[in-house]
Amino acid sequence: MAILLAYKGLTIDFKQGDMPAVRAVDQLSFQLRSGELLGIVGESGSGKSVSCLAALRLLARPAAQYVAGQIIYRKGEEELDLLQLKDAEMRKIRGQEIAMIFQEPMSSLNPVLSCGEQLIEAIPKEEKKEAKAAKARALALLEKVRLDDSERIFSAYPHQLSGGQKQRLMIAMALAGRPKILIADEPTTALDVSVQKSILALIKQLQKELDMAVIFVTHDLAVLAEIADRVLVMYQAKRMEEGPISEIYESPKSPYTRSLLACHPPLDSWLSRLPTVADFMGEPPKYSSAKAARKALAKPAPTYEVPKVQPLLEVENLRTYFPKQRTFFGRTKSYLKAVDGVSFALYPGEVLGLVGESGSGKTTLGRSLLRLQDCQADKLCFDGQDLRTLSPKKLRQLRPQMQIIFQDPLAALNPRQKIGAAIEEPMRMHGILSSKRERRKRVEELLEQVGLSADQYNRYPHEFSGGQRQRICIARALALQPRLIVCDESVSALDVSVQAQVLNLLLDLKEQYQLSYIFISHDLSVVKFMADRLLVMQNGKIVESGSSRQIYENPQEAYTQELIAAIPKG
Repeated sequence: MAILLAYKGLTIDFKQGDMPAVRAVDQLSFQLRSGELLGIVGESGSGKSVSCLAALRLLARPAAQYVAGQIIYRKGEEELDLLQLKDAEMRKIRGQEIAMIFQEPMSSLNPVLSCGEQLIEAIPKEEKKEAKAAKARALALLEKVRLDDSERIFSAYPHQLSGGQKQRLMIAMALAGRPKILIADEPTTALDVSVQKSILALIKQLQKELDMAVIFVTHDLAVLAEIADRVLVMYQAKRMEEGPISEIYESPKSPYTRSLLACHPPLDSWLSRLPTVADFMGEPPKYSSAKAARKALAKPAPTYEVPKVQPLLEVENLRTYFPKQRTFFGRTKSYLKAVDGVSFALYPGEVLGLVGESGSGKTTLGRSLLRLQDCQADKLCFDGQDLRTLSPKKLRQLRPQMQIIFQDPLAALNPRQKIGAAIEEPMRMHGILSSKRERRKRVEELLEQVGLSADQYNRYPHEFSGGQRQRICIARALALQPRLIVCDESVSALDVSVQAQVLNLLLDLKEQYQLSYIFISHDLSVVKFMADRLLVMQNGKIVESGSSRQIYENPQEAYTQELIAAIPKG
């Protein structure tokens, strides 16, 4: 196969003001061949996305500095150095020769333009001289990416599409210029496992149909197992190793690659805790391989018995409805039944997993349980107290015992507030500890407990990584000494290596503080590792429940079987 794209010693620095330059990509060299799917894998900050953005010259200057190297693109018989092309020449490359799908489709799409308008915008000028022809081409692209209701999608706005539909729209826009190379930058990171599986299958199928070369960027090696031909592993701006996907999985040479393989919760065994990158990168390393790590951390398959104690939380026939259609006079004609007749009990010290696709009602149920969302129920009791009848004052007094950790830690923290003040604020609001000195000491203790340091008290959220920000949110939830914490997709956007650290931390804190968790996630492998018991939600209802072992080893419902089958098996 002919070489389409070649990176030769690419080195990129980022520099801001008088601060020292940060090396984002360091002497990176690799090749992409015609019709090949190359996976680039590594943690956040490893240089994956930066190296791909460099091929399209989308890095902001003067902050981004191309220190050395070349990116050679072969166009017919010509060899073009993409870093040396003039802007006008580069515009002819973008979209028509090399196209890109970005990680977060909602932030990449214009919310005030219809999907059809944005798709037509991506079509080359010569194909959209006539409005009728442009629309026909746009509808054909929507059908190409398996958006069957193409007329409705064409007229819809981005907020009216699901996450999977938005990502398919982004793929259609990328294909509009018939590119030779498609770069997919973490296109499935925040998607459900079932939607992720369909997107992966679509990209692989389009690659074969259109004879494209694809660079697929991800932090999860398991995702690449089913689609990649070759894999390039990056760590701290450097290329660690490269090879066929089978070789990387069977005999990885780099300790870092072994750690990535080990960090993901396994489906075929039970572990007491997850291995982390530090277990492989130390001198000497703690484990020699993913297999050795899992053997050392293995535990017997758990058995579950209903505790003979009073439940901490009792829920019967909980319903949360939202108005769907209204009459001319404002009366509600129909409702969206987000949560429809859910019943369960949660016992002290238990982890209850709540799984299902986006839109199944998981998050709404979690918010309803904490009375952050209005709901109705035949019974909703926390520690024997009826949450339906409590006065606002009584509910505020009970609030410290029920906390939530949100999915996006950056959105959950005030960017103008130092993290020490953010953790201390709920303590001050609820009158916990009598002086500021005592509260500061407690905050510093909490920072240490979640794996941060006391001297980070006066830093702002933007100065931390995603995993560190989630640790700050965990510390804030712990500050009120709760008995129940709802974890709402709290690790779904994290790298698998960081995810492993946060999951281990949550289990350690559970034992230390005798906490109960409701652990909400679309990733069943993560829930399997965390939960004692599982509830599977679909369309607002519980369709299956039981112990984690029972659900994984013998799922009864077709929906549960599909969710388990969709988990990447790498």
